[in-house]
Amino acid sequence: MSTELTPKQQINELVRNANSILLLTHAHPDGDAMGSVLALKMGLEKLGKQVTAAIDGNIPEVLNFLPQFASVQKELSFQKDLLIILDENQAKVGNITLRRVSDTKLMVVVSPKDGVLTASDVRIEEGSFNTDLVIVLDCTDLDRIGNFYQQNSDLFYEVPVVNIDHHSTNVNFGKVNIVDVTASSTAEILVSLLETLGKDTPGLIDPQIATCLLTGIITDTNSFQNSNTTPKSLTVAAQMVAAGAEQQEIIRRIYMTRSLSQLRLWGRALAYIKEDTQYHFAWTNLSKADFVAAQAPMSDGPQGVIDDLLKTAEGMDFVVLLYERDGGVKGSFRSINPTVNVATLAALFNGGGHPQAAAFSIENATVAQKEQEILGKIRAHLSGKSFTLPQDTELHEEPAAQQQIEMPIQQIEPREPRRQERQPAQPSQQRRPQDRPPREPNRQRTAEQGQSLPPLTEA
Repeated sequence: MSTELTPKQQINELVRNANSILLLTHAHPDGDAMGSVLALKMGLEKLGKQVTAAIDGNIPEVLNFLPQFASVQKELSFQKDLLIILDENQAKVGNITLRRVSDTKLMVVVSPKDGVLTASDVRIEEGSFNTDLVIVLDCTDLDRIGNFYQQNSDLFYEVPVVNIDHHSTNVNFGKVNIVDVTASSTAEILVSLLETLGKDTPGLIDPQIATCLLTGIITDTNSFQNSNTTPKSLTVAAQMVAAGAEQQEIIRRIYMTRSLSQLRLWGRALAYIKEDTQYHFAWTNLSKADFVAAQAPMSDGPQGVIDDLLKTAEGMDFVVLLYERDGGVKGSFRSINPTVNVATLAALFNGGGHPQAAAFSIENATVAQKEQEILGKIRAHLSGKSFTLPQDTELHEEPAAQQQIEMPIQQIEPREPRRQERQPAQPSQQRRPQDRPPREPNRQRTAEQGQSLPPLTEA
């Protein structure tokens, strides 16, 4: 009786039989996605495989300390052989030669050994891709890979695809799937997989690979502060430190290093912060103009401001950051009250994540166009009502707070401080503890208690 192979054993067989392997993850990667890709790339190369790692979109420069950071490709060209098939039923082929007709044309000359060859005896077909195996990491579905999937969708049907992830919303798109929703990160899953792949290669997880894996675990647990931190994730993290991972360097680069442009951008986000006293949440936004004014590259996502500052807001159940990137609007949620499941809020906009951190994207839009619609849907969901956008809502106008704070970059430089008068905030946006309505002790929550869902990558 044959025993069915486990997913890990199936991956081991696919890797063993493959020569050329392509590694992909979601566009605009976070620390877990980037760390996982680089760790698996180095591990497979130590096993003698030819590995290409490619990521669509901007890669945060804060991760440039990771080993082989520069080896990740941002463009891919998939090649196929062109097959010329000759039917020898009527005549045997004697000789095949190539003859150059011009600088841009080659002629294939087929000389029969006997008999007569005609055009009907020749058939031209496309060969297979020059990739034996595709491994997709930290991705809930193929669309999140970005342009690499959209422009080369045939590849994912003709070549075996392995799907390794830790999000509960994963659609199991691979030929082989390892989706562990109890894992803190994809990097945590890769530790045991690399041990399986390298069972005959002692010391496969070296200090460089361990550093990449530990980066993934640390960033997805927010330095072990998020609720997805488990005894296993702590144990695996300790294992990586024992293997030589540079834990202190990871902390310094991820949490202790901020560029001046990032700090300026954070300052603008804090200046625009508003609150909803009825539903107990705060939000802020950043337009493309804010990135320009702060001299902050669009590749540097502003998620740090929500994790390091907004998430500390007292009395709020959750916080929301809206910002513009790639011609669209990105939204990040962070839960402060552990009973509030922000993944259900992100799902309102076809996003996802886990109860404490989630995100979404809206294409071809600006914050000015979508802010009120987004806030309206959030409030409607919290109140249990349906949302209808008012017909007279002027979505093309800049938000009032943002109009008041616009200033050229020189006005926010530390050496040229200038204060700009601002109109007082509307009463509904002012934070006066005496005006705040008491919370209802039995207020309905949206959290799914006890469910461990890892965060969305760009949350």
